[in-house]
Amino acid sequence: MTSRRALHFVFKVGNRFQTAHFFRDVLGMKVLRHEEFEEGCKATCNGPYDGKWSKTMVGFGPEDDHFVAELTYNYGIGDYKLGNDFMGITLTSSQAVKNARKLEWPLSEVAEGVFEIEAPGGYKFYLQNHIPPRADPVLKVTLAVSDLQKSVNYWSNLLGMNIYEQDEEKQRALLGYAENQCKLELQGIKGSVDHAAAFGRIAFSCPQRELPDLEDLMRRENQKILTPLVSLDTPGKATVQVVILADPDGHEICFVGDEAFRELSRMDPEGNKLLDDDPS
Repeated sequence: MTSRRALHFVFKVGNRFQTAHFFRDVLGMKVLRHEEFEEGCKATCNGPYDGKWSKTMVGFGPEDDHFVAELTYNYGIGDYKLGNDFMGITLTSSQAVKNARKLEWPLSEVAEGVFEIEAPGGYKFYLQNHIPPRADPVLKVTLAVSDLQKSVNYWSNLLGMNIYEQDEEKQRALLGYAENQCKLELQGIKGSVDHAAAFGRIAFSCPQRELPDLEDLMRRENQKILTPLVSLDTPGKATVQVVILADPDGHEICFVGDEAFRELSRMDPEGNKLLDDDPS
């Protein structure tokens, strides 16, 4: 499955500009592209909302080789109730720690050299206070699971991820498609996983020809398919094909055809201006 890539995590944001300030000025990410939509997404990319919305992609570098964040803003919705599903994104950046201190953004040292910080809306990030050892500082996304072994089986056996670490005592596992990509950490919790209204979505790409086979596999295995294979349009940009799945705990997973996505996700030099000029 080396042809599969970890792409981004989708956050619903209630205050778009405060959130952009955090990702740009605190974490040090760049606006890669900004897109506006007049009606809800056919694959519920913006959640269960039908109205006008926007998508802002932010990251440390191009989407071709960086794991990035998708900031989804639904016009008129100012906040979302958090669940216990998303446990954080870990990244390596001494610069982000310096930025947070300079801007007096609250930081809490939770382990030696590791700082917890919250984005607007309450989403947690963990900053390792040293210079990134690789081009992409984003190391892992951590999601809560109610049955670790069941989740590991799903992500490894059905979705083809490699298992890099598994610790039954600490109830955690680290998976991914390649050593040089952002990893997925599954963390066992007691009780059920609550997605509330703020639930996100993690996205991966695969060769477009694999999408129908992936959907067929999930049907045969009686797994949940939230959106069967569908084409999504972005005004003035490439049309992509996606399949939306849900894992045993209901975490939403998007698989998108890689070829068209690379075209869609080209960095837009006007991204910052499009975001900042919007009157909302």
